Amino acid sequence: MHDIIAIGSATVDVFVNTHSDEIIRARHHDSEETLTCYPLGSKILIKELKFTTGGGGTNTAVSFSRLGLRTAYLGNLGDDENGKKIINELKKEKIEFIGTLSKEQTNYSVILDSIKHDRTILAYREASESLDFNRIKKSKLKAKWFYFSSMTGKSFKAGISLMQYAKKNGIKVAYNPSTYQVKDGVKKLKPILERTDVLIFNREEAAILLGKREDERITALLEGVRQLGPKIVVITDGGRGAHCSDGVFYYFLGTRKIRIVETTGAGDAFASSFISGLAKGNDIEFSMRLALANAESVIQHYGAKNKLLTWKEAMREMKKCPKVIKRKL
Repeated sequence: MHDIIAIGSATVDVFVNTHSDEIIRARHHDSEETLTCYPLGSKILIKELKFTTGGGGTNTAVSFSRLGLRTAYLGNLGDDENGKKIINELKKEKIEFIGTLSKEQTNYSVILDSIKHDRTILAYREASESLDFNRIKKSKLKAKWFYFSSMTGKSFKAGISLMQYAKKNGIKVAYNPSTYQVKDGVKKLKPILERTDVLIFNREEAAILLGKREDERITALLEGVRQLGPKIVVITDGGRGAHCSDGVFYYFLGTRKIRIVETTGAGDAFASSFISGLAKGNDIEFSMRLALANAESVIQHYGAKNKLLTWKEAMREMKKCPKVIKRKL
């Protein structure tokens, strides 16, 4: 039996650093956004080019495995060279591939550099959106936890079927949706939220899901989401820290001032480490500090997987993390 099965996308990522981008602010009638810009019609030399693998499913699978959990990855890959590359990397990380292969092309992402370290990603999704529940070997689904990252297209329906399977078989469910998914609204996500034990996402996504402003009180966002079904809700807030509610207590964990190189994979590292803490029998406070230690390790290096911590490394780094503030609701 697996301790956990990570379910979601797998991609080949290329990090493109030009050091030629510019930041501008665009004002609209009721909003403002920051844009990364490149000169139109010009040829821009690439200073650094790095190839890695990514995707919410494989990023979290590697995190779970390095933290000592018996891990499998479930997703759909293209039957191509990039698909083989991803499967080989999973094997090296002691992760069993229990997914499917299809004629669709394996996902590919181009990650552009930014002056402010926040990345712009050009994402090509095809294979990961084609997971078919009927093609999954049910005999491979024995696990204590299912962890779901964002699933779109045909894979969304497969995700609902997998959650139904989990509840019928006493498997705990963790869910980390994307902005794409929360924009679909509560009605579409209701079959998932009702079956979720632990929900982890960021403040913007929580506000979108509830139809609230992003500056809504964090406790209101936490409890609003909990009313939709999840027993434990975690809301991350970038460099301002992370918040959690289990319906009895409110928890807050701040961050440290560290050198940020690139933020891709930080959310996956945080969410997977939080679940790893719980899966190993630890409490919420411990799990939040474990999550912060791993996320901070990732954002100090390029690539979503390169500096994911082992359990021993994480125990050492946790000593540097702030204490969790806990109060009764």
